Amino acid sequence: MRFFRSLAALLTAGAPLLAAAQPVQLTVQPGDPKLLISKHIQGQFAEHLGRCIYDGFWVDEQLNVPKQGRIRMDVVQALQKIHVPNLRWPGGCFADTYHWHDGVGPAAQRPKMLNLWWGNTLEDNSFGTHEFLELCQLLGTEPYLAANVGSGTVQEMAGWMEYLNSNEETPLVLERRKNGRPEPYKVSWWGIGNESWGCGGNMTAQYYTDVYKRYATFAHDYPGTKLKRIVSGANGDDANWTETCMKNIPLNQMWGLTLHQYTLPTGSWSGSKGKATGFGEDMYFSTLRNCLRMDAIVARHAAIMDKYDKDKKVALLVDEWGVWTDVEPGTNPGFLYQQNSLRDALVAGTTLNIFNNHCDRVRGANLAQAVNVLQALVLTDKEKMLLTPTYHVFDLYQVHQDAEFLPVQFNSPDYVFGNEKIPALNASASKDKSGAVHISLVNLDPNKPLALETALPGVSWKTVTGRVLTSAKINDYNTFDKPGTVALAAFTGAKKKGDKLAVTLPAKSVVVLELK
Repeated sequence: MRFFRSLAALLTAGAPLLAAAQPVQLTVQPGDPKLLISKHIQGQFAEHLGRCIYDGFWVDEQLNVPKQGRIRMDVVQALQKIHVPNLRWPGGCFADTYHWHDGVGPAAQRPKMLNLWWGNTLEDNSFGTHEFLELCQLLGTEPYLAANVGSGTVQEMAGWMEYLNSNEETPLVLERRKNGRPEPYKVSWWGIGNESWGCGGNMTAQYYTDVYKRYATFAHDYPGTKLKRIVSGANGDDANWTETCMKNIPLNQMWGLTLHQYTLPTGSWSGSKGKATGFGEDMYFSTLRNCLRMDAIVARHAAIMDKYDKDKKVALLVDEWGVWTDVEPGTNPGFLYQQNSLRDALVAGTTLNIFNNHCDRVRGANLAQAVNVLQALVLTDKEKMLLTPTYHVFDLYQVHQDAEFLPVQFNSPDYVFGNEKIPALNASASKDKSGAVHISLVNLDPNKPLALETALPGVSWKTVTGRVLTSAKINDYNTFDKPGTVALAAFTGAKKKGDKLAVTLPAKSVVVLELK
């Protein structure tokens, strides 16, 4: 059902006028205080891929930037500002070739390996478990580790857990202490494999569930650390994978089930995925149309999970999502380096709204990836660093972290391109612990502003403020020479109108409002 726009009448032969579209009627409903938008929906992902770890988080000792050891601190400070809630590592496909014991102990003694998934580069293992957990401590974030199921062993995974979480006098604990960490790290988030249907082993769903149950049996809790065991879930709309996992794995053996769903401008994994910059409205439209599929895909998987888990104990974690385009010309195709435009910011805002609105089941997600890979938050070039338009969306949306979910109802007008149409408007809302209400609004129409009239029954408020992210063109992006082309600004297009909120939402924009 779509919002109806009245067509204008010709008032005079010489002066054809179009009647102004009626405002979209939007209602922010009271919520259930027990239903929160998990902060972990805004998680990030750092794989040993391209320049995410090396030359991103972990830099040459001679590079003239603020560092703690070799951890790049301007990147850390940028991510601290948006309160990254969890960080997934070491992969991705890399996780199922990674042997954790090669990445601990004196750096000079660590064996090297080939990163066969991403460019056949030489991995020196200088960034390993201790370095990652130091990064997480600097960020104030929850570490989310992916265990090697594809080429590893149950013993290897169990040993990693013991190394990190035990405090008994075992050889592995003594080794951890020798390596500079007296106390347990207490890592609770564990992915048992990654993309087991693909690069994690090309397994069938039935086979993977048997493997998972064997690994999960030896994934032990330790004093003070109860594990969150996470199932390697479906690729896109593969309902059979989710059905098989939920049917075959006991609920007490899993805390979460993952889903991977990327947005490709062309919608095709073969041939060109589409350009990151320099695209026209045709590729803009198709990207957003493909992005909006996330809502139906999440709903389909959630419905299957509901059949086996009516109390919603198992979290759905969309732990890989984002825009995937062709790499930038002249860069290593295995490094997946792409620019990041206003279009990507609109995808990010839309996707986070979808996750917020499914927060009864979606309780975690990870954008791919944090630095220099795919839809990154941060790009670096030697000493230079910039924040992408997507970073600014996460800055806007952090107000939803662990806030009470407020349902939003409206009928969206259409954004029409050629013979196709998609909803122009998407939104989500929450109430924080202080009682402030936040409404995030995305207008996908690149040509037309939207007028909204919002009712908030049960909400007492006096003032409204906001911030907006938009730019002159849909394909605008930030460069190292012009890092502020797409940037946040104060929003003045909202006002109190009686007991309602009146908003004029600019074309191609993301707006977050605060009502107090």
